[in-house]
Amino acid sequence: MAVDVLTGIVIDRPVEVVAGYSGDPSNAPHWYVNIDSVEWVSDPPVRLGSRVAFVARFLGRRLAYTYEVVEQVPNRRLVMRTAQGPFPMETTYTWEPVGAGATRMTLRNRGEPSGFAAVTAPVMAASMRRATRKDLERLRSVLEAR
Repeated sequence: MAVDVLTGIVIDRPVEVVAGYSGDPSNAPHWYVNIDSVEWVSDPPVRLGSRVAFVARFLGRRLAYTYEVVEQVPNRRLVMRTAQGPFPMETTYTWEPVGAGATRMTLRNRGEPSGFAAVTAPVMAASMRRATRKDLERLRSVLEAR
């Protein structure tokens, strides 16, 4: 069973600010509740082919995985896929202007767990949805306080 979680939020900051901050993996530990650390495998900044290693906690487990940037449209869309890790995952950020100076950001995580992870996919999806909502709320708090 596939996991596909899409969450969105409106942040009262311009697209350039929201995309610039959230699209920089170095900032992830500041707004993702479950991400403990980020290490660039390739040289920053983010660009097509960039690779970034993450260490996270999810459902009581430590996860280490590496994302590769597979699509980038500045201030519009960023797509990263795991190059290694517990199961194949793709994360997509989208940003679009809303009104005067606000941004609608969506965050989509999808993957195809296998083995035991496939059995727990429904629980995993529900947990991801809750965590992603919290992450986006935290991101909004960080950015709107600037």
